[in-house]
Amino acid sequence: MISPDILTQRFRNLWQSKKGLAISLIGNPNAEACMIGIVAALSAVLLKQGSGWLGTWRVHSTQFLPAWLTLPLIGMSFGFLAGWLVQRLAPEAAGSGIPQVKASLANIPIKLSWRVAFIKLLSAIIALGSGLTLGRQGPTVQVGAGLAAGMSRWVPTSPDHRRQMIAAGAGAGLSAAFNAPIAGVLFIIEELLQDVSGLTLGTAIIACFIGGVISRLLGGGSLELNLELMNYSSQFSLLEIPIFLLLGILAGLLGAVFNQGLIFSIKTYRRLHISLPLRVALAGLVSGLIVALLPEYYRDNAGLREYMIASQPNLLLAIITFISQFILTLIAFGSGAPGGLFAPSLILGSCLGHIVGVCEFQLWGLGSPTTYALAGMGGFFSAVSKVPITAIVIVFEMTTDFNLVLPLMIVSVTSYLVADKVVPGSLYDKLLQLNGIKIQKNAPIEGILTHLTAQDVMQQRVETLDTEMSIDEVIQAFSRSHHRGFPVVEESKLVGIVTQSDLQNRHSPNHSALREIMTPEPVTVRPKQTLGDVLYLLDRYQISRLPVVERKKLIGIITRADIIRAEADHLNCESGVSGPQPEPSYVVYQTRSPSIGRGRLLVTVANPETADTLLQMAITIARDRHYELECLQIILVSRHSSPSETEVRTTKSRRLLKHAEALAKKSHIPIHTQIRVAHDVAQAILETIKERHIDLIFMGWKGNTSTPGRIFGTVVDTIIRQAACDVVLVKLGNISDSSHFNRWLVPMAGGPNAPIAIKLLPALVTLGNDAEIRLTQVFKPSELQPDMKVLEESTRQLMRHRNLQSNVIAEPIQADSVCEGVINLVKTEGYDVVVLGASREGLLQQAIQGNIPETIASGIESTVILVRGEINS
Repeated sequence: MISPDILTQRFRNLWQSKKGLAISLIGNPNAEACMIGIVAALSAVLLKQGSGWLGTWRVHSTQFLPAWLTLPLIGMSFGFLAGWLVQRLAPEAAGSGIPQVKASLANIPIKLSWRVAFIKLLSAIIALGSGLTLGRQGPTVQVGAGLAAGMSRWVPTSPDHRRQMIAAGAGAGLSAAFNAPIAGVLFIIEELLQDVSGLTLGTAIIACFIGGVISRLLGGGSLELNLELMNYSSQFSLLEIPIFLLLGILAGLLGAVFNQGLIFSIKTYRRLHISLPLRVALAGLVSGLIVALLPEYYRDNAGLREYMIASQPNLLLAIITFISQFILTLIAFGSGAPGGLFAPSLILGSCLGHIVGVCEFQLWGLGSPTTYALAGMGGFFSAVSKVPITAIVIVFEMTTDFNLVLPLMIVSVTSYLVADKVVPGSLYDKLLQLNGIKIQKNAPIEGILTHLTAQDVMQQRVETLDTEMSIDEVIQAFSRSHHRGFPVVEESKLVGIVTQSDLQNRHSPNHSALREIMTPEPVTVRPKQTLGDVLYLLDRYQISRLPVVERKKLIGIITRADIIRAEADHLNCESGVSGPQPEPSYVVYQTRSPSIGRGRLLVTVANPETADTLLQMAITIARDRHYELECLQIILVSRHSSPSETEVRTTKSRRLLKHAEALAKKSHIPIHTQIRVAHDVAQAILETIKERHIDLIFMGWKGNTSTPGRIFGTVVDTIIRQAACDVVLVKLGNISDSSHFNRWLVPMAGGPNAPIAIKLLPALVTLGNDAEIRLTQVFKPSELQPDMKVLEESTRQLMRHRNLQSNVIAEPIQADSVCEGVINLVKTEGYDVVVLGASREGLLQQAIQGNIPETIASGIESTVILVRGEINS
């Protein structure tokens, strides 16, 4: 008898083997492409059948009840249901879906998943069945992309491979919707990825082919192309080329007007300030009323295009159809209903082509209105979507009529050129911009590891050692530093690198030269190499840092931490291509005083509890330097609304600014105030610094951050890195009353920010009563005779200040680390304020490498003032 433990182990082994087989199949690009094509085709067929069945039921209902009652009621109720599903379960499923897919492929954090795909499929069936004049092809693209994105999460994969899968899913969805596999591939290349690499083409071709085949088998019952369109007779002669050029020009002009109308419709709905379900319900109601007034055949959107192509010449019918479809599509699409523009564009194009064809036939009798209708389909589609090659191939694949190729090319290319001249840019990009998302065309879209280079994130200020240094001197350099390695240079050229491991494994005596233990010819990186290359080298050689060299000259160093910070910036939407781009901030309130100061000090106020102390500290500095005071209050609004168009309440903010004005005027300091409405606090501050020519910014800081990859926090980190002026950060401690700031501690290390901190002290210490200043420097216990030059020079600089009336003490301390020494000193001797303006490498560099100021500020309850000098100084 087999024991339960043995059975359990056998089951686990069987499960692991099955799981490994599944993973190996999914990891195969060809197998993945086949699966993507199958699921995309199934979803396309389900969307076609579901919306068709619901639409048929809607049309048949008008046989039993009046159309003026049935159509608006069904449109309103089904529209509300579709909008409710999207708003509650998957807001990403609103609208066409193609802009969302395009943004996701550009590495912008817009979610694509099985949930989004399912809600898009269900809501699109309901919306299209309600009678809204929209197409199912756009939703099918997003559904295919969402299903592919969900599949990509089954196994670990690279971001680039996941993008390939999503693009293949989108193309397969389009292929299945139109029964046009080649058009699906071209749409990926022309609009979505704009990439013709082997991986893109291979995956896309397989997925689109499978999608097209499955769709035809399930949807049409055969592998043949559209038999109805095959019966259409098209004719073409060279004498008609001018007429086709005219048709292309008309399609381009009207397509540009159509695109502008779509943008106007979206903005109009937003001005109503109603929810998505109500917007879609309103669109369904209005559309139902309009369709009820039109002839009966307008109630079947799915068959209207074929009806216009196959109908006998009828100029009035085509004009009425064009105008009604134009208006109905604007009404439906602007509401945010889940539906696309491909089908409406083709219907409008067929109407326009029919009109031109009828006029031409009556005047010259050369061509067939059917040919012009088919060419007009491609032309209008090309003008709206700005994909001329895809437009040509879609119509050709639907008809398989070679006589159409030349007319299609003439009309589609002409309309594209005219439309892009009148209204430049992609409609999908404009739809994304309405939601605060901007895709930069000049930057690669593969992600941060591809479009950022080593010189973009490297540390330019590098501590180096000389080849002639003794090992004793190298040991002292390591003891004074938190670095685990140093580049070794000779006449400014990199010749080696030395690490703590080299010191531990050495066999040379301590008086030997560094060149005997260093690693010669280290692995290096050029400044133009991408972060992907850098990360590969770090992993390949299992090292933690890479020198950046240009012609053997050391110009910087890059570590894993630098790459992690770059990724954090990217995820927090600070990168130029990552994420929704905030609009410029908007000034809704401001006051001005005479500009009589020698400079300007910007103080940001947000918390009424700490504003008073911050303002008093800023006023003392402004008085000492004869600066004007600029007081800023920022009101944040959603990125989905424009700062210049959003109504905000400024009562509390103005009350805070009035208090600031009273304090400044009491001290006879000129003060300017302003309230800005913004998407991003840091951006608003940087804009103010630039516009108002700020010399120093004074802002509060909570003392710690919970944001991954951040040192001081999202806003403060951005200001430290990008503000061109001096920066002073204040973390108020347990004693927030500035009149009790009597004992001041200033750790010194000789960095470039030391003079800035010393210049601030004489003004700041006047806040307290009989203030005492202690300058200190942390030394390792192994240093028997510490170098006091930094403390002595700082003391002399401070004592030269004519207004200083405080006692100044300069005493070193011994500790294993700077953080430990300063924190213990503050706790044992009870200092009220700690000024960290002089780390060994400057505050910014030290913070990036060791987080020393953040560690000290988080470890003590006293007030901490962090100083960073002007970047350009």
